Amino acid sequence: MIYNNIQILTGNANPALARGICDYLHKPLADSVCDKFPDTETDLKVNSDVRGSDVFIIQPTCPPVNEHLMELLLFCDTMRRASAGRITTVIPYFGYARKDRKDEGRVPISAKLVANLITKAGADRVLTLDLHAQQIQGFFDIPVDHLYGSKVQFSYYRQLNLPNLVVVSPDVGGVKMARAYSSALHALLAVVDKRRLSPDSAEVGFLIGDVAGKNVLIVDDLIATAGTLTEAAKLLKDKGALDIYVAATHPILCGPAIERLRSAPIKLITVTDTVPLSQQAKEMDNIKVLSVVPLLGEAIRRIHKDESVSSLFIDTGEYQAV
Repeated sequence: MIYNNIQILTGNANPALARGICDYLHKPLADSVCDKFPDTETDLKVNSDVRGSDVFIIQPTCPPVNEHLMELLLFCDTMRRASAGRITTVIPYFGYARKDRKDEGRVPISAKLVANLITKAGADRVLTLDLHAQQIQGFFDIPVDHLYGSKVQFSYYRQLNLPNLVVVSPDVGGVKMARAYSSALHALLAVVDKRRLSPDSAEVGFLIGDVAGKNVLIVDDLIATAGTLTEAAKLLKDKGALDIYVAATHPILCGPAIERLRSAPIKLITVTDTVPLSQQAKEMDNIKVLSVVPLLGEAIRRIHKDESVSSLFIDTGEYQAV
């Protein structure tokens, strides 16, 4: 079904990204107010008429995660009760993704619970980017379009044209992503063996591959406390790597992340604008933000027009604004 009208809404998680997508689509941002009651409960009202509209709610569940998740759920419920034609939740960063299975006794599968909440709140479709675990797509009982931030990273690093480049995965779980980068950039591949000590610290063991006398690009889906990343960078430097670059989609940068990154032997960190940078991160001179506005904007346009989104999963170059 093709809907005549498109409405784009956003909460407080990343309004700058929503405005950028609206500019890309040449559409205004729908009028809404997302505030708090004195007891910190979320208060929300949408002033724009959405009856029968194709609604897209742009809301990453970045820190503070619980607040932004609740805003997303309330937006979905509001749109369902306001008779929106279709509700698509655009979640550039999907929080609670680390708990995607029972890896020990008496723990929740948080990612599945959040998927259930979003579906039950009224979402008809999900558009997301670089899930921490790709199997989370199957946790939803509604269509999920899963895009990759590597598309914008590929273009940037091709322009840098780094010689003698080796793409490194900071752990075994990221090998598939690293292989995609190495193929796109015609680079060699290496892997760091990692052991998780606690939620905010990790220990690196050994390096699989050769980085001596070579430039290195470490790739990951997110940077949280930066423990894994900084330890991997130190190991690579000890093994003779030249300049070390980092490409990550989601710059969560919580806890000791900024302090760790400042002391790490990293020349450049490229991230995307799926979540807003903290003020401390903005003051760092080796962090560069690449925009996913064209990628998400084009996906929204195609979903609205009932066109194929699958070509956006492939590295085909630039996108044209409507």
